[in-house]
Amino acid sequence: MSDLRILETPEDLLRVEDLQRTVWPGNEIEIVPIHLLRAAVDHGGVVIGAFEDQQLVGFVFGFPGIDDSVDGPRLMHVSHMAGIHPDYRDRGLGFALKRAQWQVVRRQGVERICWTYDPLLSRNANLNIAKLGAICNAYIPEYYGVMRDGLNVGLPSDRFRVDWWVKTSRVEKRLSRTHRSNLDLAHFRAAQAEIVNPVQTWIDDMPVLPTELALYTDAETPLLLVEIPADFQTMRLKNSRLALDWRLHSRNIFQTYFALGYIVTDSLFESGEHPRSFYVLSHGESTF
Repeated sequence: MSDLRILETPEDLLRVEDLQRTVWPGNEIEIVPIHLLRAAVDHGGVVIGAFEDQQLVGFVFGFPGIDDSVDGPRLMHVSHMAGIHPDYRDRGLGFALKRAQWQVVRRQGVERICWTYDPLLSRNANLNIAKLGAICNAYIPEYYGVMRDGLNVGLPSDRFRVDWWVKTSRVEKRLSRTHRSNLDLAHFRAAQAEIVNPVQTWIDDMPVLPTELALYTDAETPLLLVEIPADFQTMRLKNSRLALDWRLHSRNIFQTYFALGYIVTDSLFESGEHPRSFYVLSHGESTF
């Protein structure tokens, strides 16, 4: 098991800066430098590192922020960046780091953690929504404007902004030692969930955009499924035009249904010859 600890010294924060270059090679313009990390942790920010044999192999970084709520300004925690060394991925480090962040922020008395991520990355959807219990009803086109790093160049920088409500039973259950049962497509279909944009065909193992969309406009359909590519990063590298089409396609869907009162409350992944990924959208107050 990795050793997790809060990082505050210049020496440790320099290691975080160096790890960013390994996680995102050739991406110097997006690196958070040590002087900003140091200023943040000295004023309520949190940097947590994961170590294997004294080597820093993962980190999560966030800082205090202000939300302009309907009741006036409220304190929140902005989880800005998380990264895992390529040799240590798929070992549960992302979940462990976020859980540690949750524990620290909860002790600070802050009720909400928020962050952004690319909604077409199914791996991130699985961690952020399914495992951690974050929810989302905010889709922001071109959040960062034109991005120049290798992972995002050439595509609109659209992002989900998710909310992680620290003290809710939903989040506490997702982070408990007793994991919930995995739900698959059959479970949601049995619960009469409707698929907004079912993929019918694949070319070169990549999903072709659906030609027709179903439109559900009221709460009589409390559960919806929105399909996204199972491997958007590979699609972006192999077929940038198709990747752009999926970006604009999904943007339209999420903006439409968020405006109608739906909330992203879960995600699921279906393996097989053609893997499939879906978001679950719920209408109403229940977000479990």
